[in-house]
Amino acid sequence: MEPPYINDRKARLIGIPLLSILLPIVMHKEVFTSGNTKDIFYWISSCFMNTLLIWEGNRAIFIYLRKKFPHYRQTARRLIRQTILGLTYTLVVSAFIDYFFCSQISNFDRINEVLIGFKISLIPTIIVTLMYESAFFFQSWKSHVQKTEALARENVQSQLDALKNQLDPHFLFNSLNTLASLIDDENSPAQNYLDKLSDVYRYVLVSREKNTVTLEEEMQFLDAYIYLNKIRFRENLQVETQLSTDKNQLHVAPLSIQMLIENAIKHNVVSKEKPLKIRIVQEDGFLTVENNLQEKKTFEKSTKVGLQNIINRYRLLTEQQVEILRNEWTFKVKLPLLEA
Repeated sequence: MEPPYINDRKARLIGIPLLSILLPIVMHKEVFTSGNTKDIFYWISSCFMNTLLIWEGNRAIFIYLRKKFPHYRQTARRLIRQTILGLTYTLVVSAFIDYFFCSQISNFDRINEVLIGFKISLIPTIIVTLMYESAFFFQSWKSHVQKTEALARENVQSQLDALKNQLDPHFLFNSLNTLASLIDDENSPAQNYLDKLSDVYRYVLVSREKNTVTLEEEMQFLDAYIYLNKIRFRENLQVETQLSTDKNQLHVAPLSIQMLIENAIKHNVVSKEKPLKIRIVQEDGFLTVENNLQEKKTFEKSTKVGLQNIINRYRLLTEQQVEILRNEWTFKVKLPLLEA
């Protein structure tokens, strides 16, 4: 994940000089009223160096920890580390300013005032931390609202497309149940096929309102979907799965794997001479769906609407990208596995 983008150039150009002037005026008002140019220059220069180092250092700490702990559930761990690192860094900067800049360069004896300098330095530390935390919180909240609205629009559009292009799933599902009662109990193949078809439509009804489902749920549905296609294509369709059970509770977008298998069947030759081989495997945080490439020679050009729909849905769910890899022999799509 890339570091958070912070558009803070104006804040730094204005804030650092402003704090460098205001802090000594507030903390050492008597120096400025006395009119001693040397003392005034000393306080402003030391406060400027102090504020500059503290601002830039704490900013770097903030960006580093945001990159290392980007998720909301990691907020507590990030804030604890940010507090410890920020206070330690502020103490080191205060000691450096007091010992080296003040004592060695400016010839002001402040060796016994390290803790006082540290307390004063906490002011810019707190201001910088609150400013960046507030800005990033608002940015994250705004991004979350935008993603939620976009995902809602995507779901509404999908439902509208479904209404235009297919029968009401409730009607079809109820019709399948009625048909099952009309099939002779001894006709096991027909009963099994109808049961699997009912499972498919039941899953469509349940999952279409969800943004994600567990990998376990999706694969159970996929077993039924593959069974239906195996009845149609027999051994001409070969599907191999290599999934570890410890990843079953990770999430995927519902029907995304099914759509990839459907596209593979739709756009490739499936025959005894050229069986279509599909592999579903887990690798490096992705679920990979791969098929051998043997495209149908038709005049109808693929619109890639289904694949683009999957890409759009994952773009709203995660910052990880759907990866599409193609060569002369294979076509592969890698879907990010999502945490709950």
